Amino acid sequence: MLEEYRTVYEGGRGEIVEKKSRFIATVRPVKKEEEALAFIEEMRKKYWDATHNCFAYVIGERREIMRCSDDGEPGGTAGKPMLDVLLGEKLYNTAVVVTRYFGGTLLGTGGLVRAYSKAAQEGISASRVIEKQHGVLVEIGTDYNGVGKLQYLFAQREVPILDSQYTETVKLQILVSAKDWEQIKKAVTEATSGRASITEIKELYYAVSQGEQLLFEN
Repeated sequence: MLEEYRTVYEGGRGEIVEKKSRFIATVRPVKKEEEALAFIEEMRKKYWDATHNCFAYVIGERREIMRCSDDGEPGGTAGKPMLDVLLGEKLYNTAVVVTRYFGGTLLGTGGLVRAYSKAAQEGISASRVIEKQHGVLVEIGTDYNGVGKLQYLFAQREVPILDSQYTETVKLQILVSAKDWEQIKKAVTEATSGRASITEIKELYYAVSQGEQLLFEN
């Protein structure tokens, strides 16, 4: 698993006009190629009267799948520049379709490259981009004497407590970055003199966006 990666959480739509040609960029998160192809087909149907519907997408932890299409524009003037924008923004599992309505004036090779690149950037800017972190969801069990110490420890380390249960004992559910987990585990053991129970529930990805904690299954 990647320790962290950038992706789109909510897709967006951006638009530019170059010499009366409209370029409409639509961005969407995708996990599988089938999703990307369905999205492209959806845009083709939505903008059925457009001159071109060019696309690019990157999928996989190692970007195993990378595809792009000029959809009738001169070779290398649309899809590849859009793909370069996705890679330049360090995005994973993301697709973009740029729809063009021809305005009557030819833009030339350089003009097309700039227009499609700029449109793709506008679409990404209008999207909600997040940084996913590889994390571990953990349950810590302790007696009431250890609660304050653990709460202080987690506050110091900026470890979020997602849930607390107070019965005969106390159970705290925390979310820890995978790369910091062994260090945190050692600190928990030291803070409670080895009396805390530590249960790893599962590995997952998480992100913090607009003050919101987001959890994702692998």
